[in-house]
Amino acid sequence: MKKLVLAIAFIGFGGLAMAQQTTPQDKQAKRAEMQQKFQQREQEHLAKMQKDLNLNQAQVDKIKALQDKRKEDMKAEFEKNKGERQARMEQMKAKRAQMDAEMKQILTPQQYNKWQADRKAEMEKRRVAMKERGAKMHKPMNTVAPDATK
Repeated sequence: MKKLVLAIAFIGFGGLAMAQQTTPQDKQAKRAEMQQKFQQREQEHLAKMQKDLNLNQAQVDKIKALQDKRKEDMKAEFEKNKGERQARMEQMKAKRAQMDAEMKQILTPQQYNKWQADRKAEMEKRRVAMKERGAKMHKPMNTVAPDATK
């Protein structure tokens, strides 16, 4: 029974590992698609603001310029902190590797394998939850009750 469960676990993890392999072209295509969707969403939001607030074209142009400026500021801030972020990631990886080595010393090989499998399963569960939460965040919000406008 243990061998069957272990075999199924290895097959499952192997499938997940194969599903995660992407080529640089796939990443570029996905990034371009996401940028296009983001720009479309921006335009839709601006059009909705124009309609809801009864903005004239000069106001729309100023809002667009303000949004573009904010986007550039955020991009510059991101680039400025890139080195610090990478250093923290490396530090976290080193700490994780150290903990992993220490756990390997403490646990039996079977316990260690189970611990690693449990960690991977928990990480996958968190990844799925984050993806679902992200999908919920991108749904349009109805901030005004239908009867409130009458």
